[in-house]
Amino acid sequence: MSTAETAAQIINPEMPDVPPTAPSKINLKDYQKPSFDVETVDLDIQLFTEYAKVSSTLKMVRQTAGELVLFGEDLELLTISMNGNALTTENYKQEDGKLIIADAPDAVTLDIEVRICPQTNTALEGLYMAGSGDDTMFVTQCEPEGFRKITFYPDRPDVLAIFTTRLEADKRYPTLLANGNLVEAGEVTDAPDRHYAIWHDPTNKPSYLFACVVADLDVLTDTYTTSEGREVALELYAKSADIDKCDVGMQALKDAMEWDEVNYGRAYDLDRYMIVAVSQFNMGAMENKGLNIFNTACVLSSPETTTDSRSFSVKAIIAHEYFHNWTGNRITCRDWFQLCLKEGFTVYRDQSFSADQQSSAVQRIDDVATLRAHQFAEDAGPLAHPVRPESFVEINNFYTTTVYEKGAEIVRMIANTLGPDDFRKGTDEYFRRYDGQAVTVEDFLSALSITDSKIEGFIDWYRQPGTPVVSGHQDYDSAAQTLTITLSQQTRHVSGFDAPKPLPIPVATALFDQESGDIIAERMLLLNQATQTFSFENVTSEPVVSLLRDFSAPVQLSYDYQDKDLAFLLQHETNGFNRWQVTQMLVNRILLQGKGAKSSPEVYLQALAQTLPELAANDAMLAARLLDIPSAQELASAIHSNYDPAVVKAQREGLYQKLAETLKDQWQTLYEQLPMQSYEDSAAARGTRALRNVVLDMALTAQVKDAAAWAQQQYDNASCMTERFGALKAMVNHQVENAESYLADFYERFQANDLVIDLWFSVQASADTVTPDTIESLIAHADFDWNTPNRVRSVISAFTSQPTALWTAEGLSLYTGVIKKLDDSNPVLASRLVQVLARWNTLAEPLRQMAHEQLMDLQKQASSKHVLESLNSVLGSASE
Repeated sequence: MSTAETAAQIINPEMPDVPPTAPSKINLKDYQKPSFDVETVDLDIQLFTEYAKVSSTLKMVRQTAGELVLFGEDLELLTISMNGNALTTENYKQEDGKLIIADAPDAVTLDIEVRICPQTNTALEGLYMAGSGDDTMFVTQCEPEGFRKITFYPDRPDVLAIFTTRLEADKRYPTLLANGNLVEAGEVTDAPDRHYAIWHDPTNKPSYLFACVVADLDVLTDTYTTSEGREVALELYAKSADIDKCDVGMQALKDAMEWDEVNYGRAYDLDRYMIVAVSQFNMGAMENKGLNIFNTACVLSSPETTTDSRSFSVKAIIAHEYFHNWTGNRITCRDWFQLCLKEGFTVYRDQSFSADQQSSAVQRIDDVATLRAHQFAEDAGPLAHPVRPESFVEINNFYTTTVYEKGAEIVRMIANTLGPDDFRKGTDEYFRRYDGQAVTVEDFLSALSITDSKIEGFIDWYRQPGTPVVSGHQDYDSAAQTLTITLSQQTRHVSGFDAPKPLPIPVATALFDQESGDIIAERMLLLNQATQTFSFENVTSEPVVSLLRDFSAPVQLSYDYQDKDLAFLLQHETNGFNRWQVTQMLVNRILLQGKGAKSSPEVYLQALAQTLPELAANDAMLAARLLDIPSAQELASAIHSNYDPAVVKAQREGLYQKLAETLKDQWQTLYEQLPMQSYEDSAAARGTRALRNVVLDMALTAQVKDAAAWAQQQYDNASCMTERFGALKAMVNHQVENAESYLADFYERFQANDLVIDLWFSVQASADTVTPDTIESLIAHADFDWNTPNRVRSVISAFTSQPTALWTAEGLSLYTGVIKKLDDSNPVLASRLVQVLARWNTLAEPLRQMAHEQLMDLQKQASSKHVLESLNSVLGSASE
């Protein structure tokens, strides 16, 4: 099939009408140490036109009784010898993706030769070819279990070894990179058209951190001198046409290196740090030791081609992967159940880094908005799982917002509970105690508890699924001048897990004087029982209480607020995050009427009208965020039955329309106060551009005179992509006259830039007026490429932002057709698309029955363990 096929043509009617057998689970409780450690690995990867030959020498030492077990998938075994003696099939067996030697001695040297075919590897795991024609390159993705697609190896994170890698290829690929430091390079004897490079990584690492690149790339270079005096060569590799978009990433890398030294005392430990930009990549980026592989969308940035939000994300992801050098590489996971150990801690670190690069309140808003829209929805549905899962079929399915973002929130709670000084003491102890080891969550908590033993009680956050709901009320005794706050916690019982227990929940609290608006008391409350009371003395009048300041715990808050209390906090809170949080609480009360809500829009609208002008003048980015209305997906996650996407959309759009019309007189004034200027990459300039785009959309919604002309002028005179794309998106969503001609102009301007054309696809696929026919036509476009995950996501994932189009017979048929196609070629991507459908069982009839039938049909035709596990969970029938 070609890339011009429509999703309707993807379905194979000849598939049998029986569900496939569910793959077996791997359980945390069954963990056993490997029988053999690997001391050193010598790899020789020779790349040819149609295949690659991989030779490996493993020096292994027994550590426990048992068989010698190597993992391997999609490998053609050519030869294998042990301690110099050739082995035959009588000496080993191959079964279920394993090569097993039953009677290996205690000290083993294994020599293995295999043949692989990276040219046909569309799963983008192991060694694979990216690009086409003259732009081809060969790269690796080994996390979590891709190395076994390169050679036979004990491919598990608790086997750490020192790697030496020789790469050999045709000279048309002048760039030969691997982990560590370059030892030797030259021309291959008797083959003048081929060359080689030898790299040595002196640090012990698991196989999932192995990386190599064979390509023709340009490089941007710089240096950084660490706090320990080491001069590090910094190299950022990209195609020649993209090398001018690497400066932002290079500066972000240097900023991250300095930030980690200052805040955690961690310096880099090799002489070279390399980043390579790859267009076909399932992940965002990969922290391979000394050789990071990055999705181009996560490393390339320029004002002309990259929006502010994407550019800022580039900086955060660069930092995230660098921070992994200590939290993930030098200290790694004992097993994949501990994935949250490296990812949660590192996400917390990159969020903290980002908060230092812009308004900390805005950073916190953005982090929490992501958590609520995606992780809370995950916790509310059939995909709910603990931050540290107890079992899995395919670990790729657990690279989730629960593991990453909720994992980061647990670390944040611990940091807030300990305070900055004791948290630093705990992390210093963690690095000192476990450097060079593969460890567990319990090890992490043990190190952090050196100054406070109650930190070990946070283990239940890692074990227990679901989002706690914290409810409460207050009582004021005027005679005793005492305020008593009563808080309770409750977490839904997720099937298959023990009944939930009370968790330690830090609740940052402030009391505000109702007359002056000043803070009269602040305290961090620790709610660790089902119900507790907390008293504040010497309170001369009843205050307004602000809870969960800065989102001190990943919980849902249901406090006995009156609307006037929330309006008061919107005006007087000194914590920018909480000003945003109270607007979200008001909006949810309005939009979820009939679900326990009790608000009318007037208080919300009046409070915003009073707050917006002053805030726009002083903090434009925060002002833009205060105009947020929760997405349709986030609103849907709060509805547990009879969810009608059309009703939710109508209610959300109705409130947005009312907000736009109520503040109609302000939009022109605000827009004129936010003139376009020459490009500047600063927090203030980014805030101005963000608020201008919001105001433009509001003005179009309110049908402000000349708003359409503003959009066209902004597009024509834009100084950067944020301005141009913001105007284009507004024109498309509001069906402004000539919107189609502006779409055509956008394509014509940027057709040579893949990442910008991703924006062109996404603005159409996510438009308010999108239909399944729109998606069919985008899939049929000549620039749509099934083998490039960024392009698939720009259309298919963007489509899911419009639930009224997705949850129709035609929309869901198209979507599941895409999954069926990708199941064979890229099951990791296909499985993640399945997970988006987890809320099908909350739909109102007849949508629910329709969705169930289509998911059952998909289950019958799925073949990969990735997709089957996700489908079984989504349908509530995961094998036990």
